Amino acid sequence: MTGATTSGELRLHNLVRLLRAVHERGAGATRSELTRDLGLARGTAAVLVAELANGRLVREEIARQGTRGRPTGVPGPHPDGPLVLAVDLREDLWTIAAAELGGGLTVLEEQPHPGVPAADVLAALAAAIHRHRKALAPRPVGVAVAVPGPVRDGRLLDIPHLGWRAIDVAATLGPVLLDNDATLAGLAEARRGALRTRGLGLHLHVEFDLGGTLILNANPIPGARGAAGEFGHMPLIGSDRPCACGATGCWGLEVGANALLRATGHPPQDRPRALEILGDPAHQAVIDQTASILGIGISALVNALDPEIVTVSGLGVDILARSAEAMETSYKAGLMDFRREQPAAVLPSALGAEATLIGASELAFDAFLTPEGVGAWLRAHDGDPD
Repeated sequence: MTGATTSGELRLHNLVRLLRAVHERGAGATRSELTRDLGLARGTAAVLVAELANGRLVREEIARQGTRGRPTGVPGPHPDGPLVLAVDLREDLWTIAAAELGGGLTVLEEQPHPGVPAADVLAALAAAIHRHRKALAPRPVGVAVAVPGPVRDGRLLDIPHLGWRAIDVAATLGPVLLDNDATLAGLAEARRGALRTRGLGLHLHVEFDLGGTLILNANPIPGARGAAGEFGHMPLIGSDRPCACGATGCWGLEVGANALLRATGHPPQDRPRALEILGDPAHQAVIDQTASILGIGISALVNALDPEIVTVSGLGVDILARSAEAMETSYKAGLMDFRREQPAAVLPSALGAEATLIGASELAFDAFLTPEGVGAWLRAHDGDPD
């Protein structure tokens, strides 16, 4: 069911379907492949691509296909087409990037910040977002921000270890989409990484501490208030260490940059120093301990959630690279007997440091690639509809 009741609505529905397919396939699918996958007639597809091109949503490049060398079109992003701004707000810096249809990402700016007070950090970020939107106008169609803490009701942010409590981000940043960085890293993995073809996957994102998300059919499970996936605040390892979140014994206290820094006698929130520790053979015992605790928690989650695969991003990639054996030993030891026969693979993300930015851009494009969003763009750019 499309919900379309008129020929114009049906046309717009098919335009959105085609445009979303171009985006989901990384702007690399040919027109004939898109026609086949969407069940469209060849003539209908040709008309739709022409309309999208006329509306400055796509530009079709010519490629060769098949053994006969028959030319075919490959719809991709238009040079004057829509962009979204993706923001990765970390505890110590923020990064702003622009993403185009198909997922191409360009980092625009990266700035350190002091972390507190929250109002000053957000005011500076709001000014930067406004500056980039103005410079790129009229192309930006949305902004999405990844943040290192739970987000309630799409607007209230907590970053316990910075003392941020129920910060109304929308009040300062304006009309932006907001979600947890681990959730968005998982969304990126589901759309562009190892979870893309999986029905149920578990993603963990390790930075100063740890979070994650359960992915079902390429989408994170949000929870009742949009704040699911705070796996790092589960008491999975029997610790009695108090956490800034208010709980005791949180798993995430023992995994990530802050755990490495504490174990080696350094102050928290120093990501460059944590990377130095991860690269220093003299600290291998500390890294192995962190990897072992990571494995313990993963086994608990796999026993409880039964994912097909587990992916890890952020500093978790470095921890796996330096201490895969310690992680795997504790992971398998914590699994139920029957799960050890075919344990869910634990894989590093292939998306690198841009995972959260990619996830934020996907969140923003999800909001744009709707009849309302695409229709508004076409009306503003003389591409019709109606």
